[in-house]
Amino acid sequence: MKKIIYTCPYVPAEWIAAHAFCPSRIIPKSSGGGSVAGIEGICPYVRGFIDAVTGDNDACGIVVTTVCDQMRRAADIIRDRCGSRTFLMNVPNTWHSVASEKLYADELKRLGRFLIQRGGQSPSAGVLAEIMLDYDTKRRTIQELQGCLTSRQYSEAIAKFNREGNKDIGTYDTCNTQFTKGIPLAIIGGPLLQEDFEIFDVIEDCGGSVVLDATETGERGMCAEFDRRRLREDPLTELCCAYFGSIVDASQRPNSKLYRWLKRELADRDVRGIIFHRYVWCDIWHGELRRLKEWTELPVLDVDSTGDVETHQPRIENRIRAFLEILE
Repeated sequence: MKKIIYTCPYVPAEWIAAHAFCPSRIIPKSSGGGSVAGIEGICPYVRGFIDAVTGDNDACGIVVTTVCDQMRRAADIIRDRCGSRTFLMNVPNTWHSVASEKLYADELKRLGRFLIQRGGQSPSAGVLAEIMLDYDTKRRTIQELQGCLTSRQYSEAIAKFNREGNKDIGTYDTCNTQFTKGIPLAIIGGPLLQEDFEIFDVIEDCGGSVVLDATETGERGMCAEFDRRRLREDPLTELCCAYFGSIVDASQRPNSKLYRWLKRELADRDVRGIIFHRYVWCDIWHGELRRLKEWTELPVLDVDSTGDVETHQPRIENRIRAFLEILE
């Protein structure tokens, strides 16, 4: 089956799969420092995404969204290199209006036309509903692993599902896992590069335990559970509601939904401290740092990453260790 690659959580895998493609929400590797096509000051994640998708000649299509300005600029670079395989999907930043909901639904329909042009099939409502049910069942199976795996294993299980969701998710050995009973922490921020998953091991080695992965590549980037009745009646509307209406992000205006979600999850998991992970040159999350510190009474550690793991990991480890010593 031909593959469609993307990285934004607002792109529904079910919609791509219903058009007879294999959806793959990738997590890029770090591409190191430097610039892309002469553009300086580019976010390390965006740089890694550009390298990943332009180097994948097997992908039938590449979906980029407008959630952040840097990704919007990346779409131009990707289109120059990959031509008609590139699709830019407009995702409204405002969410509390009927017009925004309609725009998102219209963009999914436009994405559907692009997929058909790339050789896909127009799905019936029944086909879409069945695919949504299958994804929903697998997604909930993954979420039930929270607390049964180490924090890194759990976050990597989410990433694997996002990358290979239409395949058999397999089984996970949860019986013999030895857990570190450390200080309960949340990690909050945008997406993680593949190398950044090492931060979960660093936290455990320093005496902490991530009980809430609120990064874009973690739990925060997963859609809500589908309503079975509404799914049968109008699957596309329910798909829009579960994705655009439920996934929270710092890019949203207003972003009150993000803080309502955080308030609930931080309290439910007895979080004692927050690791705030952001990339240098990511204006959205850099701008959110001050508000988060003012909003929460929990201690917050700002971890800024350049995407160069070998350079910044020792510095990050020392800062996390000092942060956890304060919390003890």
